Amino acid sequence: MRFEDQRLKLVETMKSKGITDALVLSAFAKVPREDYVLPEYREYAYRNQPLPILEAQTISQPLMIAIMLSELKLQKTDLVLEIGTGSGYQTALLANMVSEVCSVELLDTLSLKAQKTLKQAGFKNIYYRIGDGWQGWIQAYPPHKEFNKIVVSAAAEEIPAELCAQLAEGGIMAVPVGKGSSQTLFIISRENNELRYQEHVPCAFVPLVRDPR
Repeated sequence: MRFEDQRLKLVETMKSKGITDALVLSAFAKVPREDYVLPEYREYAYRNQPLPILEAQTISQPLMIAIMLSELKLQKTDLVLEIGTGSGYQTALLANMVSEVCSVELLDTLSLKAQKTLKQAGFKNIYYRIGDGWQGWIQAYPPHKEFNKIVVSAAAEEIPAELCAQLAEGGIMAVPVGKGSSQTLFIISRENNELRYQEHVPCAFVPLVRDPR
């Protein structure tokens, strides 16, 4: 089956699993996941499962990405902070959906490879920072101080305070929290300058590593 057909089949699977956000489904229909996986895993690109990438990291399960992005209630005018560029797949999905994406990745090998892939894909609304995701968007260009939406693609041991501080009024953050197999997706919103926390679904992500330097 052609990759294009597999991609549309994946979208239909997502619909059957309860994903209804038209913006999310449209992005998944557009972005070629096969471009963001290692060559030896291209034939598995549209299986609904995580796959290995460089540096012992993974490209997340498509359905889990779709759940997180749906919970963010993304709008085309949004400024989004992504923690964990990884392969760049989720970054590409976001860039198809919103005004601007600022993506942070600790591992320079991953960031530089993703930047190359995303630039080849023609995206011009993505900015990058190589550094500690726990700190969010600091000492980076553009010099944004807050974001409408924040999505974290690795499991934090606790909810990162610095990321909460960068969530704008009316904003939403999706972040996996926990250790090992005991992880929960948290949806955090800022309303009237107060943070509200909602536990959503169990999940499984690689750890959000702090920069030891």
